[in-house]
Amino acid sequence: MVLIGSVAPWSSAAAQGTSAPSAPAASPASPDPITPYLHARYRLETVDQADIAQSATASTLRLRAGLRTAVWNGLSAVVEGEAVVRLGPRDYNDTVNGRTTYPAVPDPTDVLLNQAYVRWQPARELGVVAGRQSVNLDNQRWVGSVDWRQNDQTLDAVRVGIEPAAGARIDYVHSWRVNRVFGPDSPQGIWRDSNIHLLRGSATVPAAGTLTAYGYWLDLPAAPALSSRSLGVRFAGEHALRDGIKLHLAGEYAHQRSHGANPRRFGHDYWLIEPGIGVGPVVARVGYERLEGDGTTALQTPLATLHAFNGWTDRFLTTPADGLRDLYGDLQWRLGPVFTDAPATLRLQWHDFNATHGGRNYGREAGAWLTVPVTRRITTSFKLSHYDAQRFASDTTKAWLSIEARY
Repeated sequence: MVLIGSVAPWSSAAAQGTSAPSAPAASPASPDPITPYLHARYRLETVDQADIAQSATASTLRLRAGLRTAVWNGLSAVVEGEAVVRLGPRDYNDTVNGRTTYPAVPDPTDVLLNQAYVRWQPARELGVVAGRQSVNLDNQRWVGSVDWRQNDQTLDAVRVGIEPAAGARIDYVHSWRVNRVFGPDSPQGIWRDSNIHLLRGSATVPAAGTLTAYGYWLDLPAAPALSSRSLGVRFAGEHALRDGIKLHLAGEYAHQRSHGANPRRFGHDYWLIEPGIGVGPVVARVGYERLEGDGTTALQTPLATLHAFNGWTDRFLTTPADGLRDLYGDLQWRLGPVFTDAPATLRLQWHDFNATHGGRNYGREAGAWLTVPVTRRITTSFKLSHYDAQRFASDTTKAWLSIEARY
């Protein structure tokens, strides 16, 4: 049974470009009534931004510890705490420490309740989760947990999933509070009194892929300019051409209008076309993504895992008022085992950015990401990305070294 997106029952899935969120799914076969778990991630992040004189260096450690219960009469629960700790100098702007002479690395130190929810699953075809939780829909372009940052994004919400027929899913989420990556000390760290409705239906098309239709209504009094209604359809699938060769295809269209507390009135389109080919351990994709703007407003996806889209330097977390056209290439290569049976992977990206309104050339970006499993529980990664500005923002280079352990 899949409740949210195309992931395992009640679990969180990683969008491309992110690591897996926490909140492991409770196992009905677990012999222990309560199972503890621990996730630790150390990260060294550097940012060199041309319009800021000083470079940023952030050394942080994230610890997540939680308890999940076994299933009893269809009921189970998860409680998870999180601590983000700075190790070393405070040579970066974490968005709440006031160090605005440095580039931003939005990983403020904090100790907080990350997730706390109850799950009720009386039958395979029906499930309900209520409480603070990670929510990831499809590829997280519209709704995601932003697990790339040390403090991820969670929703205080109720979500319901039903399976009316084999291969078909209907999912509904209602949320009244968004706990954002900036933490509770930031003025924009919590969006209270929200009225969010997320409705998604999907059906598997045999030998083709998954067809999804969705409607997302966001009424955000804490960020009224981001309130919107988005209706769309998405298809994603793959087809084996012959042994070792697969054709990949993703396509999506959505229309977004102002909604709720938004003081402006607009209507913008979203387009995505992403064909690809897989040959053995290598998958190569090219993509065209278009988020329309009219010079005053633009299509926005404020609940998305934005780091996974439009370049890893995060220059387009907010869509410019003139819109965004992203023409990109993406190559993923399973290099093979190094320390364990799990393969090391290399990912390369290239982007060309333009405005949809006026055609202005924003700039280009190139990035590389190497991930190497060290043991079954420990993974290291190195990531580097450079944005070459033309007529938007400034030249930016970011690098990350991460070590992650899961127990």
